[in-house]
Amino acid sequence: MSQTTHPSKYLVRAYLKRRSHETKPPPTPEEIRRQLGWGMLMFEQKVGNGRS
Repeated sequence: MSQTTHPSKYLVRAYLKRRSHETKPPPTPEEIRRQLGWGMLMFEQKVGNGRS
């Protein structure tokens, strides 16, 4: 099972402010997610098998 992490609104605002001053094209969506720490957290879900 996985859970999505989301950057704080302050982190996103700071990123957008930095990007608005750059002249080169924007990075790929994957690079933006990496820079903001926006990704998937994988974790194992323990499920009982119903046996005693």
